[in-house]
Amino acid sequence: MSGHWQSQREGGGRFALWLIRMIALHAGRGFGRLVLYPTTLYFFLRRAPERAASRQYLERVLGRPVSAWQVLRHLYFFAATLFDRIFLLARGERDFDIEIEGLEHLEARIRQGRGVLLVGSHQGSFDALRAISTRCPQVPLRVVLDKQKTPALTEMLEALAPGMGESVIDAALGGPSIALAADEACRQGAMVALLADRGREHEVLRHAPFLGLPAPFPVGPWLLAQALKVPVVLCFGLYRGGNRYRLVFEPLAERVEIPRQGRGPALDALIARYAARVEHYARQEPYNWFNFYDFWQQDVHAQARPRPDAAVAGEGAGG
Repeated sequence: MSGHWQSQREGGGRFALWLIRMIALHAGRGFGRLVLYPTTLYFFLRRAPERAASRQYLERVLGRPVSAWQVLRHLYFFAATLFDRIFLLARGERDFDIEIEGLEHLEARIRQGRGVLLVGSHQGSFDALRAISTRCPQVPLRVVLDKQKTPALTEMLEALAPGMGESVIDAALGGPSIALAADEACRQGAMVALLADRGREHEVLRHAPFLGLPAPFPVGPWLLAQALKVPVVLCFGLYRGGNRYRLVFEPLAERVEIPRQGRGPALDALIARYAARVEHYARQEPYNWFNFYDFWQQDVHAQARPRPDAAVAGEGAGG
């Protein structure tokens, strides 16, 4: 079974990613997607930890034993969303049919002018969020990502969209830098987006019910939300197959407040609400979950309670 996600090696290499990019942009999305079938089979055969993690998750979410075909389908969905990142960054949403739900909730909070914290998960395509840039072109979008985890992929994506690097807040820089950059962006009325279902190594975690068992979730995103004092909106970019995506926005809080007295229960309540919505969409679109490691056993020796300075640091805000 796969260990902590940060210990996993990056799939493919610079040449493989360059080849995929050339195929995608010069042969087109239809032809390029044909390459995903042998690619998916290759990773199915070569990456046993990810294969085992997929099976574990699918059996939990579906409530029954799963076949090798279902694991292959899960890996294919992951490959398809990664492939679609090329087109989302290079051409925007013109190649896709993106259904958007709850945009009015997001727009109402943008109009307040305080900035918005968008909290997502490793489900579907986080890059589908960029579709809202055409709906809200006047509002900058900053995304918290760990650029060091997948350097080859990051290089390729920045080559496709040269301005993307400026919009990324690098999670590898650490909590204080993330918090300062996010605060500056929000003061300018921007949207700051991050993923909150995957903790970095040595990060403070708390457990919440998820698919029938307690699972560890990072506290950093919620301490960052408290520090920013801006509206929090959940966002899910779910892949529906073909060229179809479903982008959902749900308001979570106008302002996150975590009292010093009862800090633990307050964090638990926030994380449980978030985990419940992640589970809701996992059950709706089970092949969209892309945490290919033993999610329920991650970092079991992590601290049960946050450090006193973590509220300022907002550590581990990105996945």
